[in-house]
Amino acid sequence: MGAYVDALGKSIVRIHNIAVTFSDSTGRSSNVANEAAAQFQLLTQSQSNIVLPSDRSIISTGKLLVDGSGGVATHVSQDYDILPQHWTNGYLVAVDTLYFGGAASTGFSGNVYCSIVMECTVETMSQSAAMALALSQG
Repeated sequence: MGAYVDALGKSIVRIHNIAVTFSDSTGRSSNVANEAAAQFQLLTQSQSNIVLPSDRSIISTGKLLVDGSGGVATHVSQDYDILPQHWTNGYLVAVDTLYFGGAASTGFSGNVYCSIVMECTVETMSQSAAMALALSQG
C-alpha cells in the first residue's frame, strides 16, 4: 500500500470490494480428508494470532467450512463476516502496510492457500484527517 498511501501527502486508499479464493497451491479446490475449516483476516496491524472482529485493526474477515471425505467436498459454505463492500462507502486505509493472516484445520489433505483481489481507488484527504486516520489504524 506504500506506493499509494501517504498520509503526510494527503493520499489514502478506499477499498471498495474484496474477492477471496481458498485453494490448493495450483489454484484448484483443496482436497478434503474429512470436515475442514479455514479462515482469513485482513488487518491494518500485525497480529500474532486470529483476533476478534471487534479489534480496531480488522478490515475484513471470513471463513470456509467444508464437509466431505476421500478428497471430494460434498458441502462447502463460505461466511464473510466483514467485507468492505458491506459498508456504504467502502473502507478507508491510511497506513502503508496491510497484514493478511489465516488459519486452517487439519481436515484438508494439503496446504490451504487464501488469495484476495481488492478493488481500490486512491483519494485525497486533508493532511490532518489523513494523519488522524493513520494513527487510529496503526
